[in-house]
Amino acid sequence: MLETHMLNPEGYKNTPDGFAFQTRIPYYRGITLSIIRNIQVVVDGVEYPREAVTITVNGETFPLEEARTVISNRWRFGQFGEIGVKKEGGLAAGDHELAVTITVAPSYMPMQLVKTGHGKFTV
Repeated sequence: MLETHMLNPEGYKNTPDGFAFQTRIPYYRGITLSIIRNIQVVVDGVEYPREAVTITVNGETFPLEEARTVISNRWRFGQFGEIGVKKEGGLAAGDHELAVTITVAPSYMPMQLVKTGHGKFTV
């Protein structure tokens, strides 16, 4: 349900370090970044390593592993966060397909929640 509206169709871009896109958290309420367990990014069939992924919410950017320690930054429901991926030269000009899978682990649930959003975009 929520994964249908995860990606911002206007939120894709190349950056000096690689590329970035905007996504919403696929959860029914806001979360602190500390409950994010993983953000898997696959573009055109290529999966990027965790070490290459950053998350920017409320003007603050964190490497994915560091985000697990952040309890003072809240990603609000419906708010777009920016996922950055380090890739030399960014993405080639043209059409691309993206799959982003976000895993969160709320402390009051006995399991992790995993949702994937898909999008097509042009750089």
